[in-house]
Amino acid sequence: MKNIAILGSTGSIGTQTLDVARKNDDLRVVAVSAGKSVEKLEAQIREFHPLMAAVWDAEAAADLKVRVQDTSTKVVSGMEGLLELAAMPESDILVTAIVGMIGIRPTMEGIRAGKDIALANKETLVTAGHLIMPLAKGYGVSILPVDSEHSAIFQAIHGEEPKEIHKLLITASGGPFRGRTTEELKNVTVADTLKHPNWVMGRKITVDSATLVNKGLEVMEAKWLFDMDLDHIQVVVQPQSIIHSMVEFKDGAIMAQLGTPDMRLPIQYALYYPHRRYLDGERLDFTKLREITFEVPDMKTFRGLPMAIQASREGGSMPTVFNAANELAVKKFLEEKIGFLDIYEIIAQSMERHKKIAHPDLDEILSVEQDTYQWIESRW
Repeated sequence: MKNIAILGSTGSIGTQTLDVARKNDDLRVVAVSAGKSVEKLEAQIREFHPLMAAVWDAEAAADLKVRVQDTSTKVVSGMEGLLELAAMPESDILVTAIVGMIGIRPTMEGIRAGKDIALANKETLVTAGHLIMPLAKGYGVSILPVDSEHSAIFQAIHGEEPKEIHKLLITASGGPFRGRTTEELKNVTVADTLKHPNWVMGRKITVDSATLVNKGLEVMEAKWLFDMDLDHIQVVVQPQSIIHSMVEFKDGAIMAQLGTPDMRLPIQYALYYPHRRYLDGERLDFTKLREITFEVPDMKTFRGLPMAIQASREGGSMPTVFNAANELAVKKFLEEKIGFLDIYEIIAQSMERHKKIAHPDLDEILSVEQDTYQWIESRW
């Protein structure tokens, strides 16, 4: 029996993690959490009977306590609640499916408590990779990637010598606006942006896919996950989302992981690593597959990717600025307060005005995040 605690159990990754647990009797969900989705959490508590439920919002937590008072599930709230969940002695693995930099402290707490981390929270490594990876190494815990691209690389290098890896090739679908010009993006709507051609994801990550910020974040993450310099990480557009990523070795051989676009596969692989289990769902049928095509990403139009690489090259606190600016810009776009192309302007101007801290600690990272938010709010 493997006991799993989930940070962010009501979102896209969280609910798909629960679907994997639902179909495997040797996975026990010992903790769930959400921002304020009380009804969804109540349903999860009644189905999975976790020992603990954490709710970020205090009022929502109080509401949930009343709703589930007939159960034995302990309800906790705020950051203290998330930290308690992350370190709970009953769990073996912590799934970090929470969105945003709010996930950094609980992830670090889980590592200190000796938990393996199934990592779906991009911000953790993007902004604090220099803190997280040495911490995980020091405590002897595994960081198991849940993102489909990083999972693909993780699967491709299984059993290989890290020093024999020459290059990582991260694939991108190109998003809903692939092939469009800057002029054509001026008036795209939120509804247009949320129509991803291949993947079913949360709203924020779907917008990030459209701007190519998501691919930029994945490059930044891959640098830390696989200890690879940016000059040996390449992004390739693969519109069919069949090849999820590739690894080129120093002898020229390339290993690729292929499959249908189903996030449950990387989730399940992380939970059972290094073993595989049966997973229901559609299979890739090569007799029906007519083509797999590749393109070079349009970095002039989709500025999210080159700006992410720039932030990662500068290092220090700059990735935090990039991430925080994007997070708030996407929020404003989803609220229809700014246009699609304004996301790029907000990120670019935020990075331009920032005075980089070379080696930020956690408090400095969180302070830079707040400073970036305040600066953006004063202008947009």
